[in-house]
Amino acid sequence: MKKLILLTVLCTTLSACGINESKLSFSELKTIPNDLQTKLDPDSTLQLINTKDDTSYVVYHTKKSVATDLEAQEDTVKIKLDESNDTSKNAQQHVYQLTLDPEHEIIDVYVNGKSTAFDNVTN
Repeated sequence: MKKLILLTVLCTTLSACGINESKLSFSELKTIPNDLQTKLDPDSTLQLINTKDDTSYVVYHTKKSVATDLEAQEDTVKIKLDESNDTSKNAQQHVYQLTLDPEHEIIDVYVNGKSTAFDNVTN
């Protein structure tokens, strides 16, 4: 009887673990799709490009190297872009693919710890 109860508890626990399957992800693209290239604004420092599904693109222009981090809190996704001291002569375009979960409604970007607004939002 104890084995049956233990088995039931174990199965319940394992099935509950599979329920929270988050799609949330944030990664830099090495190759930019053609349909996205036409929407890029070279004059914007920080740009958000939304698509019809749960995928968005964050474009950041800087002369410095960038380290990223992603944090989710309730309905908000917090993207951290931290620039290093390494500089290049020319501004570099960093394009990140952001996949959201349905509960995420707010995208908040922090550049070097400071909340920063998007210069351009495109659909």
